[in-house]
Amino acid sequence: MDDLLKVRNEITEQLDLGLEMSEDAILQKIDEGILLASKIHGLNFECREKLRKEIFRNIRQMGVLQELIDDPEVTEIMVNGTDGIFIEKKGKLMMTDLRFESGEKLRQMIWQITAGCNRVVNEASPIVDARLKDGSRVNVVLDPVALNGPILTIRRFPTDPITMDDLIGMGCISPECAEFLHDAVRAGLNILVSGGTGSGKTTLLNILSNYINSDQRVITIEDSAELQIRGIPNLVSMETRNANVEGCREITIRDLLKTSLRMRPDRIIVGEVRSKEAIDMLQAINVGHSAMTTVHANSVRDVVSRLETMVLMGMEMPLGAIRSQIASGFDLMIHLGRWNDGSRRVLEIAEPVGIKEGNIIMNSIFRFITGKEDPSLKDPGQIVRIGELVNVEKFR
Repeated sequence: MDDLLKVRNEITEQLDLGLEMSEDAILQKIDEGILLASKIHGLNFECREKLRKEIFRNIRQMGVLQELIDDPEVTEIMVNGTDGIFIEKKGKLMMTDLRFESGEKLRQMIWQITAGCNRVVNEASPIVDARLKDGSRVNVVLDPVALNGPILTIRRFPTDPITMDDLIGMGCISPECAEFLHDAVRAGLNILVSGGTGSGKTTLLNILSNYINSDQRVITIEDSAELQIRGIPNLVSMETRNANVEGCREITIRDLLKTSLRMRPDRIIVGEVRSKEAIDMLQAINVGHSAMTTVHANSVRDVVSRLETMVLMGMEMPLGAIRSQIASGFDLMIHLGRWNDGSRRVLEIAEPVGIKEGNIIMNSIFRFITGKEDPSLKDPGQIVRIGELVNVEKFR
């Protein structure tokens, strides 16, 4: 194995490749290098094929990660320095037998990824979010911030976006609930999707966005572009930017939200609200703009305290005023959950209906009922309708 690695490195160092060369031309150069090495080292057919694949992957693709990228069942790739590579497959975490040869090889891969999407990562800026050409989300943490070497995490999304029918087929949502959400989006309701990490917030937001009328002007705002909105000709997609040593200033979600209000939007979609931009989101939806977004939270009721905290990061406001804006701004709150077996489900859809004794009153419309709560339901349970809209006129 070490001899083969040495031969691969020798061939790679001797290759003279131009930046504008096609893949076929690169493969031809690699074949010439392998043929020469084969005469010296006596390589068999299997070794030659392995070398050809590995060298090409290192030059133009994702190196040792390429076979994981090519596997449609792999939804998450976690590189823990040179210690090992873990993946999530069908909702389960597992360790692979792959690894980077050195921290330097891993850093080269990280620089290749970040350079391709105009991001900079170095000792001065060791944490960065980026994306691959196929839309996969990438997070990087460099050493010495990461004690066990450069950490690379890639969250992958299906080539063909998941549809509402797919969610129904997987038991994530009921047909009645899906129809209700379809009508809510068509009516222009302000919708907030909450849940924990990996619960499917972005997936559901993407599905809901496909219900928007095709004649509307839609503006998407994300830290790292993930949404795959189709069928909207008048679509503007914006992405944040980190500050860099060349003097480019940081462009935040707040900056993009503020400028989006001057772009005549019919619908604003914010990939995730996680900080001071919460105040700008609340102000936008309370002056007549239609919007959808996601927030990390444990339940639809915990969303309120999360939003309060984020608003207070950007502006000193009385809690009563914040809660009033939340209750009057958002029309629906959808909470998602992830189960131990890796499956994801809609757990509750609720409507903020007002303030009582200083707290927001939530009207639950759909809720996931477990088999233990209702023996007549199939285990583990299902999402069922338990109430009706209070502000039903918003659907008209």
